[in-house]
Amino acid sequence: MSGTAHRRITLAGSVIGAVLVALDGTVLTVAQPALGDDLGAGLGQVQWTSTAYLITVASLLVFAGRLGDRYGHRRLFGYGMLGFAVASAGVGLAPDIGVLIGLRVVQGVCGALLQPATLGMLRAAFPADRLGPPIAARTAAIGLAAAAGPVVGGVLTAHFGWRSVFFLGVPPALVIAVLVLLVRDPEAADASREQPVGLDPLGALLLGCALAGLVTGLVSLPDATVAVPALVGAVVAGALLVRHERRAPSPLLSPAVIAAPVTATSLAILLTASAALFGALFSATYFLQDVQHLDALATALRMLPAALCMVLAAPLGAVLLRRHGARTTTAGGLALLALGVLAFGRLTTDASGLTVGACALAMGAGFGTVMVTATEVLVRRAPRAHAGVAGGLQQTAMNIGPTLGVAVATMLLVSPADAASPDTFTASMRTTLTVLALLTALAAAAALRRLPARAPLRVEADVSG
Repeated sequence: MSGTAHRRITLAGSVIGAVLVALDGTVLTVAQPALGDDLGAGLGQVQWTSTAYLITVASLLVFAGRLGDRYGHRRLFGYGMLGFAVASAGVGLAPDIGVLIGLRVVQGVCGALLQPATLGMLRAAFPADRLGPPIAARTAAIGLAAAAGPVVGGVLTAHFGWRSVFFLGVPPALVIAVLVLLVRDPEAADASREQPVGLDPLGALLLGCALAGLVTGLVSLPDATVAVPALVGAVVAGALLVRHERRAPSPLLSPAVIAAPVTATSLAILLTASAALFGALFSATYFLQDVQHLDALATALRMLPAALCMVLAAPLGAVLLRRHGARTTTAGGLALLALGVLAFGRLTTDASGLTVGACALAMGAGFGTVMVTATEVLVRRAPRAHAGVAGGLQQTAMNIGPTLGVAVATMLLVSPADAASPDTFTASMRTTLTVLALLTALAAAAALRRLPARAPLRVEADVSG
């Protein structure tokens, strides 16, 4: 198979894999109430259908990336996608909530295998100076899935029941998994001659414990009885991880990936941007439904510009990246995101749909741009031998960031049910979104200081390829 055909199949696999994972989360959110009613599950049990998946994915992403570096991203993607499809079908057939939560954990394991591979495959298939467009296509597809997911989930749940949302992605997942596994990688022979990277299982265990504790703590806030022990455990595991990685002969978090200031800056930018966006969306849901008394559909339509502009901003971000470099493009995207978040926090109880849509537009356009530029810098700078770990770190930031943003909003927002008046809630929303906007502005300043003005035409890792 020619290199061009292989790149097309790789891009199709990366995009479809990312879309199916994104759809899985968005359609589930809509289906959860019906799921709980049908299985006789309480709110806490239903919430664990999301939480169990999130904790599993977050704790395994980086190690899954290392497995891809060792055994091949195409192979990990194919097996992960097959497992994801089988687990999805199992969830759709689950007889009770306990079995369903267990299968969501299995889905999380398979999702962790395939997500870093969607970026690792791109890094292996495309030259470093041509990564922008495929990453933009992947980002645009995720935005489209985010926009379509609630609508698709609502239609399927209303007409075919909640189980149908889990069968939705099974056929395309099976097809793309088989296709990717059957296609011969033209670079496989070269890769087989390279020195295989070590797995560092102890480092993976410590990192997984740290991330699992962090996510558990964040999703448990403000319940201190669960959050505090989980966060303390995360800190202890993190300290042990740092000590171990300094001594390990083949550390999971290789200095070749994390030592560069650009890597840490890119991860911090992705974490901050996703926290700001999802913290704002969380706040917006309560504002639109409990203050302006809109239903779920009207709320989704008011915020639809965010998802649509994320789709449109992704290819534009790739163009701006090539013309103006990562520093200016990323900082501009962060500034636009911060402006949208800050403006939404200033909305009053009688804000018009046009004003809400304008804020959502700025947030979506800024976030879509940042997703492309920061991800491109992170993956491009990583040596090919560590592309999976770089992809795992990117996916980890994109999983923890939204959780962090929602946790900040949960702590700072006054519940509409407890607010003395709608103005009390909007005042707390102003404080919440101002904090998130300031953090985003700090990330923009870091981008101006730390990201490269223009990427080199070639990177050292590609010279020998």
